[in-house]
Order: sequence, then structure tokens, then C-alpha cells
Amino acid sequence: MHLYSRQILLDGWDLDAQERLKLANVLIVGCGGIGCAAAELLARAGVGKITLIDADSIEISNLQRQIAFRQSDLGFYKSEVLAKRLQQINPHIQVSSIAAKLDESNAAQLIAGQDLVLDGCDNFSTRYLVNQVCRQRAVPLISASAIGFQGQLFMADSDGACYECLFPKEQHANESLRCADSGVLATTPNVMASLQAHHALLYLGLNLTPLKQKLLLWDGLSMKQRILGFGPDENCPVCQAR
Repeated sequence: MHLYSRQILLDGWDLDAQERLKLANVLIVGCGGIGCAAAELLARAGVGKITLIDADSIEISNLQRQIAFRQSDLGFYKSEVLAKRLQQINPHIQVSSIAAKLDESNAAQLIAGQDLVLDGCDNFSTRYLVNQVCRQRAVPLISASAIGFQGQLFMADSDGACYECLFPKEQHANESLRCADSGVLATTPNVMASLQAHHALLYLGLNLTPLKQKLLLWDGLSMKQRILGFGPDENCPVCQAR
């Protein structure tokens, strides 16, 4: 009660909302700049079970923006180090880590049974796979991305437009659009992670979906934010398959 007292005091957020967080299962895909911050915020807020998946090890260049890691963590798996940190922050939740890539061999098993998936990965192939399996399994998805000074955020659930409706796969498969190739300011992924985690808490605690079928665009140079509406694409292969 004392740990979560500041949330419980919120108008509209009561013990029932906090209990819903406690009972929630969330999968976080990618433990980089976005995944680190989003996972920590959910852990502090009291999300009951968090599963982390990332195949990468910690490198010196990660320390510029990935707030969970220290110099002493170099060379260790991101998912394992992040899981230990979350457990230290909040021992009242369950945290599991998977030091592997989410791919076609494990995606369905990992996503099935989740209440929500947060995608913060840095490659299009994984992002499209996560979207596809979430749609197949009717699991809500909140996807965040950040590069340079800009970020994007949106939510998809079982009865609305999906990621591929918004970004057709054949038009958006350039894997060079990554932080490792294009650069990113230290704050950009953390801003997007905070927005992603905030939306996750609104959904898990209050069943609110403010970004369903809406794309949030954040520009870190001008400090401007826009929200654009979009609808299902009748030619989307993911939605047609379902």
C-alpha cells in the first residue's frame, strides 16, 4: 500500500486499478533504449509479471541512452541484467528474461497469454512479426520507436487497424534505419519509453486506449507533438489472414 500510495491517491485510480496491474502479464520485446526505461517504469508502478526478450549483449555505446546498464555490465546479456535490476527495484513482482531473439520459432508461445505486448525493438523484421502474432492471438500491442531526434508511438488491438495497415511491409523494410546506423540523442528513446509505459498503465489499470488507431509523432527538435488518425487497410495481409 505504501509503495503504490501515490498512484492509489489519484482521482480515478483506486485499489481496483492497482490490483489489475498486479495481475497483468506484459511482454517487452527489446531491452534497448526504449525497453530499459519502459520496463523500469512498469516495474515501479507494480505490473505483476514482466517478461523481457532480447538477444543482444551490452556494449559501451549502449550506455549513452540505455539507463539500466553500467560499465560493469558490459558483455552481459541485456535481458538478464535488466531483469535483475527490475527485481531489485520491486521485489513484489515477477520478472523473467530470455536471452534470445523473438522469431517465428518462439513468437506465438511468448505472446500467447500476455495481457499486453510492448515493442521497442530496433529492426523491422521483428516489429512486423510481433504485429502479426499479436493480431493472430488477439493480444494488444503498443509499439514505440525512436531515431535521431524523433519518435513514434501507436496502439493496436484485436478489432482495429494494425501496424502493417499503417506501414505496409513492402514499403518500410529498410533495416538501415536503426540507431546504430543513423544515430539517436540520449533523451529520444527515453521520452518515447515514458509515453509507451504511460499508455500501458492507462490500458492495464483503467482500460483506456487513447492511441488506438492513432499515430503519435514526437519531434525532439521543435518539441512538437502530433497525433494522426488512421484506419484499417483492406489490403493488409495480416488483417485479411485473421
